[in-house]
Amino acid sequence: MISKIFTATVSGIDGIKVDVEVDISFGLPAFNIVGLPEASIKESKERVRSAIRNAGFDFPNDRITVNLAPADVRKEGSSFDLPIALGLLTSMGILKQETLRDYLFTGELSLDGKIKGIKGILPMAMLAHKEGFRSIVVPYENGNEATLVKHIKVLGSKHLLDLVHFLRGEGELQEFVKTEGMEVLPPSGEDLDFADIKGQSQAKRALEISASGGHNLLMIGPPGSGKTMLARRLPSILPPLSYEEIIETTRIHSIAGLLDSDRFIIKNRPFRAPHHSISDAGLIGGGHIPKPGEVSLAHNGVLFLDELPEFKRNVLDLLRQPIEDGFVTISRAAHSISFPARFMLVAAMNPCPCGYFGDYRKSCLCNTSQIRKYRSRISGPLFDRIDIHLEVPPITVGELSGEKEEEPSERIRARVMGAREIQEMRFKGKSIHFNGHMTPRMIKKYCVINDSGRLLLEKAVERFGLSPRAYHRILKVARTIADLEAKETIEEEHLAEAIQYRALDKRLIL
Repeated sequence: MISKIFTATVSGIDGIKVDVEVDISFGLPAFNIVGLPEASIKESKERVRSAIRNAGFDFPNDRITVNLAPADVRKEGSSFDLPIALGLLTSMGILKQETLRDYLFTGELSLDGKIKGIKGILPMAMLAHKEGFRSIVVPYENGNEATLVKHIKVLGSKHLLDLVHFLRGEGELQEFVKTEGMEVLPPSGEDLDFADIKGQSQAKRALEISASGGHNLLMIGPPGSGKTMLARRLPSILPPLSYEEIIETTRIHSIAGLLDSDRFIIKNRPFRAPHHSISDAGLIGGGHIPKPGEVSLAHNGVLFLDELPEFKRNVLDLLRQPIEDGFVTISRAAHSISFPARFMLVAAMNPCPCGYFGDYRKSCLCNTSQIRKYRSRISGPLFDRIDIHLEVPPITVGELSGEKEEEPSERIRARVMGAREIQEMRFKGKSIHFNGHMTPRMIKKYCVINDSGRLLLEKAVERFGLSPRAYHRILKVARTIADLEAKETIEEEHLAEAIQYRALDKRLIL
């Protein structure tokens, strides 16, 4: 008897429907799985065999063939254990085919029949809703995650025997209900606030502009100047995630296996800070079966690269595509997969190898050649793709010991949200939301400047040797500065401030 069970696999960030067809026929005992299964699926034969026996059922001593359709899509992971076991039980006559057709099943089996959690439940639940299934049956520990998808019934099971009883009408499964008010989410709950940082008013201003327009930012300064402290507090002034952003961000983390029963939803904007020893696959994504990298895990949030020149140059240059396009494409011989990667890049570096070039407290030990070599580890095209270059000076003793009350993140966030509301109205109906993502055509339309402003910008380009890309990025930053002041037009002072944020560009550095 041939049975068919519905399940799903994940390709990129999307779920793909898979039909698990099971046939038990007379012949020499064998258990074959076809349909481009990876090693983890081939190993499921022993898990399924043991789980069925330990659930109290006899395992057939016949020829078993399992087909995973469509056969031209590569499948991986342990999520096929449960549907294969149910297909066998159906072909054995223990379950009826008609009772399973309205459900999508997924889960890994232990040898004793327990159902264990898996990765990628959210995109599978989204697929189940899209395909019109009445319910999705998931491991109990994945139940809360699946409820993020509206209008689908989520059932959780802990053991294969419990599921068999349910499908035979002899028991019930736990139904997970969507948490009320999940769309209304607070900003970052971490105890990191700009009020903790003494001084650095210019750096705080630059971070406010960066957050308002979604601009990439590079901080350069000596050790101990507060670069990392500033970067880690950036999420505290960013607006909360929208419901659509929550679903998209959570889906990426679900595929990466970073969710569990306690942390099943990404409520706050991601902040990813990979170590400088990271590989290209770790940063961009990849592997035999492509998985999201740090740039995708930072989607809708912040990617912080500390000690930027210590990263391998070839790894840094891979950032060019996601910075420009907002996604990363990983190509293989048979297929290519795209992951979203719309993030704010925040980087920090020392001004020289010893770290004290320009520091009044300590003499620099580096010569000009060493400084140039140190900074040349970062390519010019990557520098050009960073909108704001910011010098972070060391903090004085007076600033540290002062009693001045610093502005809290909540107040800064209010101004950021005001500027972003202006941009939402400006780009309504378009594919972008922030000034930092404007195309050259949009820059020409929305970044109109007068003759005096144009003359100022031309002089800056000539003096500092700025590229056309840097020219456009100055206009984007100036547009954001004007939005923070709720000004319709870009004025000369807006351009002047934007130009000073290119103070680390090329000829101006040394």
